[in-house]
Amino acid sequence: MKRIVVVGGGFAGAYICKKLENAFDVTLIDTKNYFEFTPSILRCLVEPDHLRKIQALHREYLAKTTVLQDTVISIPQLECKKNREVRTNSQTYGYDYLVLCTGSSYSLPIKDREVIAATRAEELTRYHRRLEKSKSVLVIGGGLAGVEMAAELCTVFADKAIILADSHNVLMSRAPKKAQQYAQRFLEKYDVELIFGERVKEHKKGAFICESGRRISADFAILCTGIKPNFDYLKEHKKVLSKRKYVNVKDTLQIKGHPCIFAAGDITAIKEEKTAQNAEEHAKIVVKNIMNLEKGETLQHYESKKRTMVISLGKHNGILIKKKCVWTGLLPGLLKRAIEKKTMWRYRYL
Repeated sequence: MKRIVVVGGGFAGAYICKKLENAFDVTLIDTKNYFEFTPSILRCLVEPDHLRKIQALHREYLAKTTVLQDTVISIPQLECKKNREVRTNSQTYGYDYLVLCTGSSYSLPIKDREVIAATRAEELTRYHRRLEKSKSVLVIGGGLAGVEMAAELCTVFADKAIILADSHNVLMSRAPKKAQQYAQRFLEKYDVELIFGERVKEHKKGAFICESGRRISADFAILCTGIKPNFDYLKEHKKVLSKRKYVNVKDTLQIKGHPCIFAAGDITAIKEEKTAQNAEEHAKIVVKNIMNLEKGETLQHYESKKRTMVISLGKHNGILIKKKCVWTGLLPGLLKRAIEKKTMWRYRYL
């Protein structure tokens, strides 16, 4: 059986391993030993017990895949020749096909214990006790994650001052106007203070300082902006990286010039929303194309397009965006929870 090494066990990596483990010798290398439903991470700050509902050990859903909790530090050569290897902190692994699914993370321009990144579920959970004692919280960023985070906070903690600051003049700047307006009305209804046109740059003497000099008082902040690709292991291969350090791929999701190496999910330089749904769509193409390469058949092409998006506003409200149509209220809120349950059922019991 040919060897496939998948780096990263998020939505793309988990799907690829599950679909290919019966036909190949699959190895998953991940810094975590579990799959996580990342769209629900934000709820862990207000509801710590929710963490156990959104995580599943890789070994629970991967019957034949070799699961390694480790960090890839380099890929000595990308050429599709003999002795192809991936190096981790502990050892080296050979492969016939390599799939990079290392995703992205929030950069922290403010290096301070008063700021936490919204992608770190366990860190958010640890901060729950501190949140309960706090009087005010600043959410940095008014995109999809920032709006969801502010909504989680304001619907649970009515006694706290919730502030959202964003450098744009509207919430969710890439969303349809109806969605932007609904999100703003919702947050204002719960007395969230919205600060537009301000970029937070540092924390100093009990306040968060904006580029304009404005000071925002808050006990601590949650960063929901400025994602960066996890690309460190590719530093020596500058030609495969875009200017922003994402991985350049062909429409077959192969790395340009390296037909046996694929990339999927947030790490790719494809210009689209970095969502779980898009990551899974990438994974489907990667699975089909590896199989087609083995059969000598024509490869399939990935088509980037706007897909249906569900944004939660607390537990019982939300926004559904499908092309130019927008639905709001209880149904989208319940739909987000249904998607979570369906996904976790797949990775726990199938």
